[in-house]
Amino acid sequence: MDSIKIKYSELISDLKKFLKQQNEITNVDFYFSKINTNEVKIKNNTQKKIFNENWKNAKSLNELNTLICDCIKCSLSKTRKKFVFGVGNENADIMFIGEAPGADEDEQGEPFVGRAGQLLNKIFEAIQFKREEIYICNILKCRPPNNRDPQLSEVELCIPYLWKQIEIIKPKILVSLGRIGAQMLLNTSDSLTKLREKIHTYKDIPLIVTYHPAALLRNPNWKIPTWEDMKKLRSLYSEIKLKND
Repeated sequence: MDSIKIKYSELISDLKKFLKQQNEITNVDFYFSKINTNEVKIKNNTQKKIFNENWKNAKSLNELNTLICDCIKCSLSKTRKKFVFGVGNENADIMFIGEAPGADEDEQGEPFVGRAGQLLNKIFEAIQFKREEIYICNILKCRPPNNRDPQLSEVELCIPYLWKQIEIIKPKILVSLGRIGAQMLLNTSDSLTKLREKIHTYKDIPLIVTYHPAALLRNPNWKIPTWEDMKKLRSLYSEIKLKND
């Protein structure tokens, strides 16, 4: 056993020398990170820096997506099938925000593509909007296992990506779909009924809270208050457009 430890130590020493030589040749900083007492992993510090910092300087949604689509900040990266960035008009006036992708979204890599997405498209049409005119995304970009509620730690790690999307798009109105998403955005425990009572402000942008399309599929009676929220959205949009014209 002692001889094995000595050989292992010699191997690590030789590997460090090799990486040092490569660093001098390529000017890339490699280092060792201990995972546990029995495992040693090599990481590329330059790549780590690009992933952790450069996405903040993205100038377009495509650039941002490219820089964050391989995110491994939380455990959801291990269970996801596809990273669900968002879709729609990069210059959209209205941005719809859900809480997290579901099973269909995880399969296709696009938000709101299942039955809930089809219903959302009908809601857009009812207020005279097309899906391609609007931007749609979620707070979390990866599906929580079994569609469980997002954990606070996951939200804290992922929500800066949403902030960057908002910064790039510069929407005039935000719409939060569902109680959980609204509570996360507004940092509150208020009920959906209470949250729907007024127009909020998020990142200095008006935010309307309404029911999630998946909830409407479970309880069609909620379609009436959702329609009230959408009329409020259409009215606010008309007011803003009139001021800007």
